[in-house]
Parts: sequence; structure tokens; C-alpha cells
Amino acid sequence: MTEIHSLQLIGSKSFGGAERWFQRFSLALAEMGHPTEVGVRKGHELDGDHWPGLAGHALPMRTVWDPLSRLEVSRLVKRLQPDIVQTYMGRATRLTHLPVSGGAIHVARLGGYYKVDGYRHAHAWIGNTKGICDYLLQAGFPKQRVFHLYNFAELPEPGPAPVDLKAQLGIPEDAWVLMTPGRFVPFKGHRFLLDALARLPETIADRPVWQVILGDGPLKEALHRQAAESGIDKRIVWTGWQLNPDRYYRLADLIVFPSTHAEPFGNVIIEAWGYAKPLVTSASMGAGEVVRHGQDGLLFECENSQALVKSIGWVLNEDKLRDEMACSGHKRAAEEFGRDAILDAYLDLYQYLLEKS
Repeated sequence: MTEIHSLQLIGSKSFGGAERWFQRFSLALAEMGHPTEVGVRKGHELDGDHWPGLAGHALPMRTVWDPLSRLEVSRLVKRLQPDIVQTYMGRATRLTHLPVSGGAIHVARLGGYYKVDGYRHAHAWIGNTKGICDYLLQAGFPKQRVFHLYNFAELPEPGPAPVDLKAQLGIPEDAWVLMTPGRFVPFKGHRFLLDALARLPETIADRPVWQVILGDGPLKEALHRQAAESGIDKRIVWTGWQLNPDRYYRLADLIVFPSTHAEPFGNVIIEAWGYAKPLVTSASMGAGEVVRHGQDGLLFECENSQALVKSIGWVLNEDKLRDEMACSGHKRAAEEFGRDAILDAYLDLYQYLLEKS
């Protein structure tokens, strides 16, 4: 395959799973030998030394309607002359307007059920779930230009957490460690997780139960207050947002993902599988599409804290179930969500669009 030069654009104000995926995808694309450049919002956490071997460009991206920000994007595209401009979410997509023919192809990638009017001007669309693609088709997007591609899972080398990490975090050596990553926004469902922890026995199978939470966001104060009022704050470790959560995944005995039904996908699911960790997740839109209940994860009813309590208790009490789910999930991560396979699919799509243009 010939080299494909792409510009990956994101205009987020904050950091979360979508931004981490943007970073992982851009770096992986470059590692495969394809010239890749990134455009991020000036002053964002991604506007920094996170791009070894890649050219990074900081753009104002002030608002989705700002004509000067739109002009800056157009100038960057004109200067770089990429084959593909792939935009993420609303801000970058709305600010990117390219000619229908004779230049770069604009691919809008959707990781959620966004308002579609700000996406119609793109040349092609990628949904990272089948549900999102169906949503676009129902909204009148042309079928021949809507494509489904899942995110890829990392498959790190197996190994334990760093020595003494539990001690550093103040967690007893014999404790179960539940781990939950995610931005502190309503649809991530942290309030239901904390309610479940308040109902969960402090000890299961003769081991204390501790929770590690990775993330940040607008609900931070409310969640800390809920934990304190419930009397469970002493068994929770709040790490803040982690650009590289590797050591926390390695530390975890169980990954808990408590999102509401509105969760469109959830990279946490395939990350848990990639690390060969047992998974308990709500039956959100994304999880319902990919998780096989009882095989590679346990699904519980969204926003049902008592159901979450039951699922956690079941997994921690059943060694065989934990091992089988972890093994099955890891197999799926390798066979269905492997990095090379997903990247090859993206590159095949890019080549197809270039040939059709």
C-alpha cells in the first residue's frame, strides 16, 4: 500500500476516553509508516509533548461557529496538503470545511450519538459501533459513505503491577482492587458505582474490597462528597486522569464499568480484555453490542446499584468465572479488536475513498 498522509483533528476542551483513543490511533498510524500529523486545541492537555515522531499543530478552535478558527483549519489543510483529514466529535468537524473534489477527503469519525447536522458536510463518516452507523443511516446519511470500524485494543505484555504500588496507594496487600476509569460526567454512571460500593460488604471471600477510580471532570466534587457521606471514601483511591493507565490495569482484580444506557461504546471494555482482566459492565448501548454476558463479561442493568452489587459479589466469589471471562475477553481482544487489523481496515478505507474521489 502506498503511504497515506493524514491530518487527525480534535478540538476538545477536556480529556477523556475519546482523546486517549485519538492519541493512540494517531501514534499507531504513524508507527505503521504513514505520515500522520495532529491538530489539537491550543492549551489543551494534548497540546504538549505527547507526539513522538509526529508533527503537532495547535489551533484556536474557540467555538464551533468562529470564522477565524475555521480559517485557521483551512490554512493548515492547504499548507500540509494531506490526503485525508479525519475529524473527531463536533468542534473539529464543524470547523473543517473542504471542497467536495480536488483536495483532501474529510472523514468525520463519530464515537457517540451526536446531533448530526454539524456532520453532514463531511465526505464520509465512520461510526465506532454498528448502532452509531444505523443512527446515521436513519438520519439520511448516504449508505455508501457510512462505515463501521471498531476501536482497537492494546495487547500489552502480561505482567504484574509495579512492586509496592498497593503500598504507595495505601491499599492493603491482601485487598481486592476494583478499577474504574472514566471522565466524571453523568453518563459514565459513577454515582451508581459509589452507591453500589456503599451497599457492598467491606470484605468478600475474606479479603477487603477497595476501589481505584481514574478520572476527572465536572462531577468531581459531587462524587467526592457522595463517597464521604456514604462512609466509603477511606476505601477509594482517586488518582485523577491518567494519560497512561497501564499500571492501574495491571493492579486491578476486576474492571467495573458502570455507565448509563447512553454510553455509545466504552474503550474500557476492550482495554479490560486487552489486559486479560475480568469485566463487570452495565448493559449500555455499547456494551450490549459487544459483550457476551457470562462469557467475556457480566452485564448488569443500567443505573441499578443493587444489580451491580450482586455482579461484583458473584465475580469476586468465583475464581473460575473470573479466569474464564478474562481468558475469553483476551481472546476476543486479539482476534476481533487487534490493533493491526483495525488499522489495516482504516487504511483500506482511506485508500478506497481516495480511489473514489
